[in-house]
Amino acid sequence: MTSLPLPSTGSRKLGLVIDLDTCVGCHACAVNCKEWNTGGHHAPLPDYDKYGAEPDGVWFNRIHSYEAEGKADGCGGRTVNFPRSCLHCEQPHCVTVCPTGASYKRAEDGIVLVNTDICIGCKLCSWACPYGAREFDEDAGVMKKCTLCIDRIYNTSLPEAEREPACVATCPSRARHFGDFADPDSNVSKLVAARGGVDLMPELGYRPVNKYLPPRRAMIPTHATETPVRAGTGLGAALLTLVDRVLSR
Repeated sequence: MTSLPLPSTGSRKLGLVIDLDTCVGCHACAVNCKEWNTGGHHAPLPDYDKYGAEPDGVWFNRIHSYEAEGKADGCGGRTVNFPRSCLHCEQPHCVTVCPTGASYKRAEDGIVLVNTDICIGCKLCSWACPYGAREFDEDAGVMKKCTLCIDRIYNTSLPEAEREPACVATCPSRARHFGDFADPDSNVSKLVAARGGVDLMPELGYRPVNKYLPPRRAMIPTHATETPVRAGTGLGAALLTLVDRVLSR
């Protein structure tokens, strides 16, 4: 079985912060992830029956949408879009169950990777991952997963501002953030501190590096309301009042 690296002084802890309050479920992150990685570190990412009745394939990033219930009177419900990918855990059981050492965690930055040259496709790592983040490439017979786009974030030929994962670079609502959690002054550390970033299923003890920012309480009533129109002000004033509520959220 594979051992985890010992923590070292000065090592980084790279990961993502995902804001569930601003994610709109557009799937841009999943599509750009697929596009980049089809020609990147774990290329290719195959698709199966992609024009058929049951399309499937290797996707490192998947988006799920849920309808969250509101109050007992039916008001306050909302749609929550939930992006799911590898969380690059500090205690990744997907690594420790690997019989060949193909799954491993890097000591210098904490990224969890798969060495496809020695992976035997036994799928033990996928059984050990409670987040469903492992993908089996049926064509190659090996496991693949999110790499945090190591071929982008360490690519010195790219401008420094572009050295971030493809999913982060393409998010139109800026719901995804990339940085070093070992640095308390990094953007991701500050976001987690300010918004109360949480682990996914912390009771399992995997200690995910990636954090989720929970949806904030809605400031706009979700049930039908009538905006009073002042005498002499007309419909224009009512519309401006509604716009002001939206922009003040």
